[in-house]
Amino acid sequence: MAPTGARAFLLSAVVLAGLAPAAQAQDLDTETRPWREIEAALPAYPKTENLVPLIAGQASGHRFFVDAPSLSIGSDGVVRYTLVIRTSGGAMNVTHEGMRCNERVLKIYAVGQKSGAWQQARDPQWRRLEYRTINNHHGILHSDYLCNGREPVKSTQEMVRRLRQPIPAVQTTD
Repeated sequence: MAPTGARAFLLSAVVLAGLAPAAQAQDLDTETRPWREIEAALPAYPKTENLVPLIAGQASGHRFFVDAPSLSIGSDGVVRYTLVIRTSGGAMNVTHEGMRCNERVLKIYAVGQKSGAWQQARDPQWRRLEYRTINNHHGILHSDYLCNGREPVKSTQEMVRRLRQPIPAVQTTD
């Protein structure tokens, strides 16, 4: 006997109710899938002509630069870049780093050598990004140049444009 009227409605309601938990479970699987970092290759060692100055807060005597060609946004959401620091004493520190905008963490992947080669970091770990009064280069990179809140800036071209664009001076009233 074929279902009619109220029976057909009740039968379809039972079938749909049975399918709903499976659909919800599938949605939860995609939302709770753990984040996975990709294996990214190290970029070419930075060249002086590709370094873009970074204004990094109060003066410390150090000068900070980002190697424009090294900027990338991975499929894992990590913004990777090479940072060059010329210290007030004349030393040069070069690191290839990654930043996760959504978690406000960073990781050093490799350290530059005087020979122009990379050496893998000894124990690369994600660490919390700290905002400082002096040498706030990581905080400034996160807030002004590489991230829009918890998301990476839309493209590396936009990141370079932001780095090259002078920061407007704060206007004061007398």
